[in-house]
Amino acid sequence: MHASETLRTNLQSVLVDLIALHLQGKQAHWNIVGPNFRDLHLQLDEIVEGVREFSDQLAERLRALNVQPDGRIETVAATTHLPSFPAGEVLTTDAVNLITERLNLTVENMRVVHDAVDEEDPTSADILHLFIEKLEQYAWMVSAENRRPQSATQNHAQP
Repeated sequence: MHASETLRTNLQSVLVDLIALHLQGKQAHWNIVGPNFRDLHLQLDEIVEGVREFSDQLAERLRALNVQPDGRIETVAATTHLPSFPAGEVLTTDAVNLITERLNLTVENMRVVHDAVDEEDPTSADILHLFIEKLEQYAWMVSAENRRPQSATQNHAQP
């Protein structure tokens, strides 16, 4: 199969976001400080490894579709949907919010391109489904670091 320009553009868009997410996750991993440092440090490595595997899987899918993936730094920097990660040390609670935001933005882009990808190549859409499921799980787990329990009245409907 040869991917159309639309399919190539959509999958390339996801690829650069995955690469940016991988790099930003590692930046956070190296520079977080504060409460719950060790657990978040280890959790970020898990996320980084998963996202790196996703980017490799997607790049190899692009090659199977006779497309040359572009993961060059200048391409990623110019085309990612993710904002830059702050330089220097970052408080763990801030890093939780920053990484959660980036996970959600990556998923959002996947959802934007999904229908067009599915129309042309359901196999690639299936791959996106798996990525979305795992990235949403990462976002939930990371964001839980900063959440407070809901009150009992919010958890149960009033009679």
